[in-house]
Amino acid sequence: MPAPPTPRAGSRPRPTWRTPTVWRIALSAGFADLGYQSVLAGFPLFLVLALHQPAWEYGLASGLSYGGGAVFSLAGGRLGDRLGHRRVALAGNALIPLLSLCGLVANPAWAVGLLTGGWWARNFRSPSRRAMLVEAVPRAEERSAAFGFLHALDVGGGALAGVAVLGAVAAGLPYRWIFLATVVPLVASTLCLALVEDVGRQPLDPPRPAEPRREPARSTEPGQGQTEPPGARALLGAAALYGFTLYSVGFPVLAVAGPQHRVVAGLGAFLVLQGVSSATGYLLGGRLGRTPAAQFARLGLLGYLLGGLGAGLVAAAAGAHLGLGPLYLGVALIGLGLGVVETLEPTAMAVLTRTERTGRGMGALSAARSVGTLVGNVVMGLLFAQGIDAAFAYAAAVGVLAGAVVLSAVPGLAAWERRQLTPAAPR
Repeated sequence: MPAPPTPRAGSRPRPTWRTPTVWRIALSAGFADLGYQSVLAGFPLFLVLALHQPAWEYGLASGLSYGGGAVFSLAGGRLGDRLGHRRVALAGNALIPLLSLCGLVANPAWAVGLLTGGWWARNFRSPSRRAMLVEAVPRAEERSAAFGFLHALDVGGGALAGVAVLGAVAAGLPYRWIFLATVVPLVASTLCLALVEDVGRQPLDPPRPAEPRREPARSTEPGQGQTEPPGARALLGAAALYGFTLYSVGFPVLAVAGPQHRVVAGLGAFLVLQGVSSATGYLLGGRLGRTPAAQFARLGLLGYLLGGLGAGLVAAAAGAHLGLGPLYLGVALIGLGLGVVETLEPTAMAVLTRTERTGRGMGALSAARSVGTLVGNVVMGLLFAQGIDAAFAYAAAVGVLAGAVVLSAVPGLAAWERRQLTPAAPR
């Protein structure tokens, strides 16, 4: 039998995490974002410009969607641990098309209700989808790359949604037909999830023969030692604070559109944010640190703080009337920070929680973000009426605070890692 070909010098081995299961989960995320992000991109313009509602009402609608979604995130994560994450993810994903119907009604309350119902379904399935990815990638050091890949396809679908909505609005298509067309990619998203095997019910490693009972030794891999790693509360606190500044993407759209109602320019901001965020997850996902301490440091600096800097630039550009260039640059920095946050938050949570409680950990993470976003959207809506600069200055300040909270946990995590690498003293 001929020997297998040897890899060429300097060639990189193929990542073991890029399996068909990971591809199906990521493609499901891409189709889902292509669907509901098309609605989210156009809805602020539909509500504020077409239905003539004030911007604070859009903030209230977004806050209701995100805030109520906290309850559904917690419920989805807990049910996923008990009933199976694939089943829960499919149930939630199948109900997201409710938001595709919001353009069929001219009553603002009904439009907001349909948008909210679809978003709550999305929150219900998100913890289980993240847990499915954790189960599909058993090697902890590869999960940041896998979550970066998921985020790239996820937000890449959102970027395509921005292109589609931009072209449709420029062509003069009614919002109701734009929103209704999103049912097609949302159904495709559910079909992709249906093709994923229930990884959680399969053993991740082959069974091993029974061994004599011995004292547990400290592991050389962070997250597998005798003690639980610290930092979970700091991560949840920072996620909630980032929720205060991770307002709905509709606010950057409205900020760039401005009082002049530059609809095409506003949708261009949506496209910039989604495109930069997607590229960040794909290009940097595997390079953002393999240990919890390194992940927390990069999450604080390149995620929360950089996003806050972007919001500050939007505030300065809007207040000083600097034009579209600085506004787009600020939005791009927000997208860069978002790409880092969406990659590292679930990666870190997977290390900080036990395997059998992964769904609860992801649900708590989504709920913390949703509670923060409830407050963030309401405050942003109220401040937006005072001025774009006031709203984004608030977002910048809270983003910096979120970065400080998560960075405060780095020394404790680094000390925990050193203890994990130190052999236990013999008794």
